[in-house]
Amino acid sequence: MRTIKLTVAYDGTDFVGWQRQENGTSVQGLIEAVLSEIDGTPVILHGAGRTDAGVHALAQVASARISSAIADSQLVRALNAHLPDTVRITSVATMRDDFHARFSSIAKSYEYRIWNGRTLPPFIRLYAWHIIEPLDVDAMRDATDAIVGEHDFAAFKGAGGMNHTTVRTIAAAGWTSDGNALTFEVSGTGFLRYMVRSLVGTLVEIGRGARPADDMVRLLTSADRTEVGRTAPPRGLFLVKVDY
Repeated sequence: MRTIKLTVAYDGTDFVGWQRQENGTSVQGLIEAVLSEIDGTPVILHGAGRTDAGVHALAQVASARISSAIADSQLVRALNAHLPDTVRITSVATMRDDFHARFSSIAKSYEYRIWNGRTLPPFIRLYAWHIIEPLDVDAMRDATDAIVGEHDFAAFKGAGGMNHTTVRTIAAAGWTSDGNALTFEVSGTGFLRYMVRSLVGTLVEIGRGARPADDMVRLLTSADRTEVGRTAPPRGLFLVKVDY
């Protein structure tokens, strides 16, 4: 038996999310089925994070234990030959036996993409939140500064998450702009369910002028989910990196 690390890119549009579920097609379930067929025995895949329905990944990481002696590079080709075009294995590496995609990770990075303009280009409609009215990006940047560091993000936690603590450390967060394209980039030791999307939804309300930039400080101390902005749609969110 050996432990392998898989790096996976996927378009989450048509999936119920990363995690295997009773109903619907999951990314985890698809890869497990193909990997089990290649290995000749049932294989369980562990992901670094559980992206929700409609959320995308540029570099999700997963780990598994397999018995096959197939070379890492050959395993990439074999998996991709049987997976849909919306899921690609970009690399496979044999790791130490104690490697675990979730528990060995030390940080994750996400991007949230917004198209801020009257007309949304059709080829990005599944990969960005379309906001027509102008946004005050400077105010959004000022508010974003407040989330960097260690904070209790209870107000930004979605229902259904199982967490021992809602305290998280954000190492870096900010906005970049290129014409109509706005991108929220955030890195941290870990994230609560819906946390990034809740942060973006609140920051967009600030950008719209619906609340002041310094309201983010109040929300971080309130722990009240009903006080924050709407949860941004899943289609703009990408898991871009997992650090080990």
